[in-house]
Amino acid sequence: MEGITDGAATLAGRLGHELAAPSLLRQAVSHRSWCAEQGGLPSNERLEFLGDAVLGLVVAEYCYRRFPEMPEGELAKVRAAVVNARVLAEVAEQLGVGDALLLGKGEEASGGRTKPSILADSLEAVIGAVYLDAGWTAAERVILGHLGPRIERAAAEPDGFDQKGLLQELTVRHGDGIPRYVVVGTGPDHDRQFEAAVFVNGVQRGAGAGGTKKDAEQEAARQALAELRRA
Repeated sequence: MEGITDGAATLAGRLGHELAAPSLLRQAVSHRSWCAEQGGLPSNERLEFLGDAVLGLVVAEYCYRRFPEMPEGELAKVRAAVVNARVLAEVAEQLGVGDALLLGKGEEASGGRTKPSILADSLEAVIGAVYLDAGWTAAERVILGHLGPRIERAAAEPDGFDQKGLLQELTVRHGDGIPRYVVVGTGPDHDRQFEAAVFVNGVQRGAGAGGTKKDAEQEAARQALAELRRA
């Protein structure tokens, strides 16, 4: 594919969609740190914004049609189980998004290719690029091709993906009361990152990070569950 790196070409192959406009894919993997070093070229942030919306609607529509008897609350749990920074970063890693990224020197040196927030955001940008390149059907095919199995697993056990709910059930059952979360946000509004710590009976049992407060709390709860179950 002309105009893109070898890493981006490999990514396109793994996506299962070869873009008619390779420049879109190049922009999708262009982190703002690299763009700033190139004199202000367009970064992937606008594509990320679009891809986030497309991703959410594709998953919501699929769940609505696939599980006609499932109530709204359970549908929301299934969607949240797959449309979150942790899962998107995992999928991005499997696709090799990190290898395709164009990063500034500072971000490269700090391990930007493996940062979950950058991977998740870049995957959303790639989805936005596919949508602009070939429309809804192509974007839907790519999204469900890589998230479909996760949706099915989440639908089989919606509550199993609510780590905060599971943790609270465990602590209340053991007489330890309700977990307390402390969340701190850092960074600019357009790239806000959150770190959460969860305390049970005044003792910190888990910590997590994410692009949203909810994601950070869920990760902290997941770690706390793992620790308490080992005890």
